[in-house]
Amino acid sequence: MNAPNIALGAAGLAAFLAVGEALPRLGLVSTDYFPPPSDIAGALGEEFGDPAFWSALGDTLTGWVLGLALASGAGILVGLLLTLVPFLRRATASTIEFLRPIPSVALIPLAVLLYGSELRSVLLLVVYASFWQILLQVLYGVQDVDPVADETARSYGLGTWARVRHVTWPTALPYVMTGIRLAAAVALVLAITAELVIGAPGLGSLIAVAQASQAVPDMYALITVTGVLGLLINVGARAVERRALAWHQSVRGEVVS
Repeated sequence: MNAPNIALGAAGLAAFLAVGEALPRLGLVSTDYFPPPSDIAGALGEEFGDPAFWSALGDTLTGWVLGLALASGAGILVGLLLTLVPFLRRATASTIEFLRPIPSVALIPLAVLLYGSELRSVLLLVVYASFWQILLQVLYGVQDVDPVADETARSYGLGTWARVRHVTWPTALPYVMTGIRLAAAVALVLAITAELVIGAPGLGSLIAVAQASQAVPDMYALITVTGVLGLLINVGARAVERRALAWHQSVRGEVVS
């Protein structure tokens, strides 16, 4: 992102905060529901000084990291297996199309029934939602493999796993990284949703407590933290993606431009 875009974004954020500060101060909206950003900033400072906040942040990040890792490993392995064994791909096509559209939040009653408000409930929802993002991208990536390149590798005597390593994986990797980047955002959303609804330890649980106790500035402060956390995760995922695909034409084109 170049300097003019950064300056424009900063100006837009400043204008948004100014409007948010003016509306409740002028009595146009009730401070009981929309406190000014200055009050939210004060509440945020208090949260930073509370050990319970950092413990909740650690719980949320733990559920996010573990869930994303499990979903990534399972999505990549299952995706490659389905493409290497065409029979499995045909046999599971209808099952995948049936399970994929099921909203993860619909599994909340099942998660509560199985694990209560434990971390495993969060992982169940996070893994389920993130898995499909990665699996589908792996399938799309393998479908994009050049058949001529694959046949050439066969003619040179490369075995199945050698072709996967030298032909299939380099072609599918950009799709895989896209899937992981999308899954990272989905995993955070589901982790906080599970904490908010189920009551599992984390930022979502703190938001629910703040809402129930009418601590509106604290509630908005915690919501702001989740937004910043999502932004940092997206930026970090893009940085990892660019580093992993430094050899790819799309990334090299970004660097040149």
